[in-house]
Amino acid sequence: MICNWTLSLSGVFPSARASSGDRAAQHNASAVCSGSSRSKMAGAEGDDSLYPIAVLIDELRNEDVQLRLNSIKKLSTIALALGVERTRTELLPFLTDTIYDEDEVLLALAEQLGSFTVLVGGPEFVHCLLDSVRLLAVEAGVSIAALLPQEDLEDLVMPTLRQAAEDKSWRVRYMVADKFSELQKAVGPEITKNDLVPAFQNLLKDCEAEVRTAAANKVKVFCESLPEDSRETIIMTHILPCVKELVSDTNQHVKSALASVIMGLSTILGKDNTVEHLLPLFLVQLKDEYPEVRLNIISNLDCVNEVIGIRQLSQSLLPAIVELAEDAKWRVRLAIIEYMPLLAGQLGVEFFDEKLNSLCMAWLIDHVYAIREAATCNLMKLVEKFGAEWAQNTIVPKVLGMANDSNYLHRMTTLFCINALSEVCGQEITTKHMLPVVLKMSTDQVANVRFNVARCLQKIGPVLDSSALQAEVKPVLEKLATDQDMDVKYFALEAISGMYLFNLPTYIFSETFSFSSILFFFFSFSLSP
Repeated sequence: MICNWTLSLSGVFPSARASSGDRAAQHNASAVCSGSSRSKMAGAEGDDSLYPIAVLIDELRNEDVQLRLNSIKKLSTIALALGVERTRTELLPFLTDTIYDEDEVLLALAEQLGSFTVLVGGPEFVHCLLDSVRLLAVEAGVSIAALLPQEDLEDLVMPTLRQAAEDKSWRVRYMVADKFSELQKAVGPEITKNDLVPAFQNLLKDCEAEVRTAAANKVKVFCESLPEDSRETIIMTHILPCVKELVSDTNQHVKSALASVIMGLSTILGKDNTVEHLLPLFLVQLKDEYPEVRLNIISNLDCVNEVIGIRQLSQSLLPAIVELAEDAKWRVRLAIIEYMPLLAGQLGVEFFDEKLNSLCMAWLIDHVYAIREAATCNLMKLVEKFGAEWAQNTIVPKVLGMANDSNYLHRMTTLFCINALSEVCGQEITTKHMLPVVLKMSTDQVANVRFNVARCLQKIGPVLDSSALQAEVKPVLEKLATDQDMDVKYFALEAISGMYLFNLPTYIFSETFSFSSILFFFFSFSLSP
């Protein structure tokens, strides 16, 4: 049955108080749950009679408009099956959170709710229906506003929408905030200036975090769509003071929503306003306690760079970025690494070497593997930007120096870096500088290092010339192929096979190998994909 039905349909009906982000996640989860579980219902003992109800609930989310319409028209059947309490606490919140639909479906829903008084428990509970009705009014009002001539909007639509923006139900105000950009587009510049600007201010200051989150998500779009002749004045006078308050909001979802769009204001307000008013806000959010807020700022730095230039950006935000590069949360460090190639290309090689080079090298010995892996990829992208000569003088010596580190994980990172850098650095640097270090590491005391040497030699093989392969690589792989560790043997034989250094069948049957080694080799390769 759908979500086993007996779980009070908690998987089907999202929480009425979920945040906007959680609400979408719950909807997706419930869709999966309902689809995967429906087949269980038919065979569930004693639950066969509920199967049609489960189908109707599924159809409320169906892509086919006609199926949704049919299910809406049978809402009373669903409500009767659920009972009055669950209709109030589960069905109605589900409808108001998820039904944003075609006008025909919304009309059918409105008609059904009009006869729901008994189904929610009588007149004393009729207030539960009013939220849904007013939500439908917002949805319909936005749709109607887009169709009416400008002169009719003020009298026919705006009174309803003004009331909705100040409604006592947070759900209704949330709907207004969520539909605000569509409403703004429908009503035009004059009504926007006179009515929507004050309404938007109130939504940004709303007492409910869900409403503030929805409004914060619309800040950039709302500001972009303001009348050009008064845009800057409206933003600086009415919107920016609200934004400054939201930067320090007590709710992380509000701050995260704002951080995802606030950088876009810089292109609207220009360089001077950005430096004076927005940069301080960016700095606050870069140091926010919640990782998602910091991530959203980092991910949109290019918007600011286009307006104020990389020098101003680096002077203002670089100290905070460096601080984040050492953040306790590894995902924050990872976000900085992923942004680094773009930042490096904008800063230029001299500035990068002076300010950020040491930071990139420090990531290579981070205690989190994902960071070390990303740092390795980062080096490759930096070499692609700055060239092989820069790598030879700046990066390669530091990477190769890690081969002597007492920590075997750091020694392995040297091999991973060589894997990534060999192709972009080219044959000369690989053969002259990298290969000798790899060959020396073949005698490492740690088996994990030795088998990664074999893998590394296979990886860089295509970059090397044939003389280096035969004279230097082949003898080392031969030795590793007789190693006491089975993994080392396996990867050495795999490298030999992969590079076609030998007539492999003849080679492995030589007296060098024991019978068990031969069996291991063939068994391992039979399991390889």
